[in-house]
Amino acid sequence: MDSSPNQNTSDDQGAQAPVVLLTRAGCAACEVARNDLEVLRRSAEFEFTVIDVDLEAERDPDLRAEYGDRLPVVLLHGVEHSYGDVDLPRLRADLAK
Repeated sequence: MDSSPNQNTSDDQGAQAPVVLLTRAGCAACEVARNDLEVLRRSAEFEFTVIDVDLEAERDPDLRAEYGDRLPVVLLHGVEHSYGDVDLPRLRADLAK
């Protein structure tokens, strides 16, 4: 089984993963957030999906309009959990619930 997060632009696939990372190409902070989530997955088992808001904007312009200026954004079960930096302690605790 591939342990890397899914890179997609589908709300249906993203809705299945409890953690969604909203990102864009060339975003250094987004790469840090993705790496943080990969490290967290070593101690807390969960699936996450990465969605590029610029690619998704063709299908869902509201996504980029809402989140595009605050990337990266972490959604937990479809609700904004953190942006800018991943709040790892809080996310770990919330995933354990």
